[in-house]
Parts: sequence; structure tokens; C-alpha cells
Amino acid sequence: MDSFYITTPIYYVNAKPHLGHAYTTTVADSVTRFHKLMGEDTYFLTGTDEHGDKIVQAAEAGGQSPQEYVDAISGMFHDLWPRMNISNNDFIRTTEPRHIEVVQEILQKVYDAGDIYFGEYGGHYCFGCERFYTEKELVDGKCPDHQTVPEYIAEKNYFFKMSKYQGWLRDHIKKNPNFIRPERYKNEVLSLLESGELEDLCISRPKSRLTWGIELPFDQEYVTYVWFDALINYVSALGYPDGEKFARFWPHANHLVAKDILKPHAVFWPTMLKAAGIEPYQSLNVHGYWLVKDTKMSKSIGNVVEPLAMKDTYGLDAFRYFLLRDMSFGQDSSFSEEALVGRLNAELANDLGNLFNRTLSMTHKYFDGEIPCPDVEDVVDAEIKKLGQDAMQSFQENYGDFKFSRGLEGLWELVRGLNKYIDATAPWALYKDENTGRLQTVIYVLLENMRKIAVHLWPVMPQASEQMLEQLGIAFDPEKVSLPKELDVWGLLESGASVSKSSNLFPRVELPGAESADKGKGKAKSKKKAKGEAKADAPAPIEFEDFQKLDLRVGTVKEVEKHPDADRLLLVRVDTGDDELRQVVAGIADFFAPDDLVGKQVVVVVNLKPRKLRKQLSQGMILAVKSGDGMELLTPSGDVKPGSKVS
Repeated sequence: MDSFYITTPIYYVNAKPHLGHAYTTTVADSVTRFHKLMGEDTYFLTGTDEHGDKIVQAAEAGGQSPQEYVDAISGMFHDLWPRMNISNNDFIRTTEPRHIEVVQEILQKVYDAGDIYFGEYGGHYCFGCERFYTEKELVDGKCPDHQTVPEYIAEKNYFFKMSKYQGWLRDHIKKNPNFIRPERYKNEVLSLLESGELEDLCISRPKSRLTWGIELPFDQEYVTYVWFDALINYVSALGYPDGEKFARFWPHANHLVAKDILKPHAVFWPTMLKAAGIEPYQSLNVHGYWLVKDTKMSKSIGNVVEPLAMKDTYGLDAFRYFLLRDMSFGQDSSFSEEALVGRLNAELANDLGNLFNRTLSMTHKYFDGEIPCPDVEDVVDAEIKKLGQDAMQSFQENYGDFKFSRGLEGLWELVRGLNKYIDATAPWALYKDENTGRLQTVIYVLLENMRKIAVHLWPVMPQASEQMLEQLGIAFDPEKVSLPKELDVWGLLESGASVSKSSNLFPRVELPGAESADKGKGKAKSKKKAKGEAKADAPAPIEFEDFQKLDLRVGTVKEVEKHPDADRLLLVRVDTGDDELRQVVAGIADFFAPDDLVGKQVVVVVNLKPRKLRKQLSQGMILAVKSGDGMELLTPSGDVKPGSKVS
């Protein structure tokens, strides 16, 4: 059996957990569950980093000892993860004896090999980063992260000969394309290594300045620098050097970090491992920032998103789905509750929830709630099964490469395809015509594909996945599931088994306060009317001649694709009876998938002056109606010829 080892960064305990921590840990949890379903032996590590200047300062500010302070904050992280349904195997703290012993053992080993030396150094020290900066690294004389002027400190310290391993590291990265991913971060590190001489790394602090750290085994007057302490947790937790877990899992190590700690993990850590005679990790996986109003989250700015608040408001699995679906791994992503609500309503409530509820209801209506025995398949059944294979293949390939959003988009091709399959096969008409054999096949095809979707969603939404399978009459056991086999296996649902009457796992949601705000608006309008006041926002009356200026025509949607530079825009190409298709840039991506629109008839304002929206030409406007949190297209009651004028 193959093994898979995933680690989060051990979180620095100078602040409470926030959305960034929740995202990283949720990704690690999801990837662990995925590899478990791929048939691998998994191990998932997280924990807390508890030494350094900032800890001492935070403890003093709170009137606590450093140990009291780290116990309290580390406890917050430790207690949060079960509430987020995180399945970590271990939680390590850098103040634990098991970690301290390994740090000192590795320090002594590297020192004895001659790769640690004593010297004097003067540099610009940022207490926020707990590191020295060179003149080149400063921006206008300030720390690039904290925008503060570092303090110049000159002192004697111990240094690690990191520069000795610069050439080896550069060559190793080039020979192993997945060593750092996505590729943009690999290129960033290679550029750093090729742009000049790598400096040696200061790995100590004198006790005269800092006592809260791990004592150097070869000099009791110094403690080790925080990175040479913290990074070693990834092997100390496995029982380095002789532990069974170290032998089994370290060759398959995958680190998961945010881009702000790329250099310590991509440069410091592999060179430390090389010096200690330990094989480097398998892969470093780097994600971007969650932004709030285009700004990185910061407690000083006051824009921190509390993960438990989101969980309590929208449900844990819906929140997990949004985190994994909305961020393209490696890039920054903007968080807003509006985007979260739009995603949940469009994809969970409208697409997946609607599929389950419709199919389960039809199973009860037509077969008394029992899974029917399929009859002879038709061409359309083979097509949807092929779509399912392609969708699951896409999910598995992308998820294994940390492309979570792309993997879920692939799986949703099947979700949307099944909703179309219902419309195309019209089970209600088959029932009316007493075409029982065909109806049995259609319902079975739907239910079996729904089972496959639910199984694939376990890494993303574990509780909802298990509930979906329970609604299909299945008790989920991850030890008995194989995602690779799902590509070829068909018919695991047993005919005659009972399913639930309906499904309401993903109800539509509203932004908190939206309903009361609407009521408040209604009351205000009523008061104005009572006083005989005119509505301030009412449009002015127009003449009939003005209305006649609008050229409204019915068109048939032929092609749809996502806007390359805007998530909420679609490029819709419509046949409006002209010689060429008319392209309309429409802000409806939150409500309609591209495939759902192809073939639909819409009403288009064709004489609207063309203009470019995010560099794409828009030649009109598609008319639509907002309905609560959803949207409906204006469309004729029956098929009409493209280009027919609305009058």
C-alpha cells in the first residue's frame, strides 16, 4: 500500500485562529481523505509553533508567563479542529519534550559535521518576522511585510552554512518538477537561487536577549533560531530517526504552506535536511492569501474572518465546499459572504440539492421508494455514463495535483449533466405512457450516478456526503471505497433497496440581515406612500416613442464560455437571426453554468451600443429577472424563430 504524509505549517501562537488557518487545515484534511479513498495509507500532522520574541512580547502584554500564554493559544487551535471536522492524526507543539530532543539531536549532528560555525553579524532585525534583513531585501528602508523600520543589531551568533548547499538545491528543484508547486513558486525560488550568492543562516539568539527557546546542545548561552526549531517538527512528530512512522511516511512527505513562508520551506528546510543527512520532502504545496476587500487579513486592520462564525451561519460542509471551490490553489482569492451565498445557492442548492430532491421524490412516486431494476439502456444512458467517467477522472486527476477548484468543476459537469438528463428523458412522461422498463433504467442511472457523486464529495463535504449516501440507502465506510475503481464499476446500488423520500441537505440561504433589511425597506416605502410622497427611486415615465427605440429580439444561445478575466461574467453567443452569432457579456455566472444555457431561447436588446467589458466585446444585453437570491431568464413560452421581434 502506498503512503501519503501531509503537514500544515505549525501555526504561530501569537494570535487566535482565523480563515487562513482554517483554509490550510481544511485543505490538508480534504487531501488526506482523498488519498485515503485512493487506497493509500495516510498521516496528517498539524500543530503549533511556540518559541520566539513575539511570544514573549505577547505574554508580557497579557500579564502571563510564556508557557501560560502558549498553553492558552495552542489550546484554541487544538480545540478548534474537531469542531471543523478535521481528521488530523497528530498535533505537535514545539514546547513538547519529544520535539525538543530531536531539535537538539539534529543541531548537534549538523554542528559535528562542520556545517554550523560561530561568528559575528550585524544586520537589520525585524521583530515581527523574527529575522535579519539585508539592505537589498528592505523596501524604502522598511520590512516588506510589516512596513516597519527594522532595528540594527550587531551580535555574535551561530550560523548554518546554507550557502554550501545552494547548487545542490538548485539542481534538485530542476530535476524534480513537483518539488515546489504550483510552478510559479518553483520559478520564484529558482530565480532567488540563480540571482546571487545564498547567505548563511543565523540559527541562534543569545540568552542575554532571548531565553524562550530551545537551548543549543553545544552552547548553553544560546537558544536556537525559531525556524531551525519549528521546521524540524515535520520529522520529530514521526519519531525521527528510528521511528516506524518516520520510515513509513517521510519518503512521501507533502508540506502545505501559504506563500508568505515560501522561502523558509523551499530554501532553509531542504538545505537543513541535506546537512542532517535526511532525504528532502517529496513536495511543497503553496497557496495564496484569502483577501477581504482586496486586502490581506490582519488583526491590526480588523478584517479577520472567524471560521466558526461562518460554520455556524452557513453550515460546516457548505463552508468547506466554498473554501475548496472558490480559491484556485496558488492564487489569492477574495472572501465575501456575498460570493459564498452565491456559490452555495447556485451549485449546492440549485444544482446538487435539486438533483437529489427531484430524483428521490420521483423514486417514491413511481416505485414506492425502492431502487428499480434497470432495463435495456438507450444511447442517452451511455452518454451520461461516459460523461460521469470523464467527470470523475477529471476530479481524481486534478484533486491529486492540488487543483481543487478545477476538480470540483469537473465533477459538477456530471451534476449539471444529470439535471439535463432528467429534462431530456422526462420520467413523468414515461410514467404517464406506462413505459415502465425505460423508466426503471432512467431512475437507476440517476441514482447510481448520484452515489458516485456522493462518494467523490466525501473529501470535500464529509458529513453531507455520508448523509447523501444514507439517503440512497448506503452506510458509508471509507475503508471499503476505492475512487479508482469507481471509474469502471457500475451497478453497486442494489435494486429493491429503499431510499429517502426527499432531500433538503442544501437549502437556499440568504445573507444575514437581508430579510430584515427588505422588510425595513418595505415599511419605509409604505410610510412614504401614506404621506403622499413620491418615491425617490422611481424611474421617470417615458413616452411610447422612447420604448419603440428598443429593438428586443428572441435569440437561441449557441455557445457559452467563462470570461477569461472575470469569474462572474459569461461570454454568451446568441443566434438573433443575423449572419453571425452575437456575443453578449452577461453577469450571470453566479446563477447559470455555461452548459445550462446552450439551447435556451432568450430575449436580447440588440440595438444597445456595443462596448467592451473586461476587454471582451458585448453586443447587446440579455434580459433577466432577479428572484430572491436567484435569477430567471426572460424567455418565450414556446420555441420561436431566432431574430423574432418582441412587440
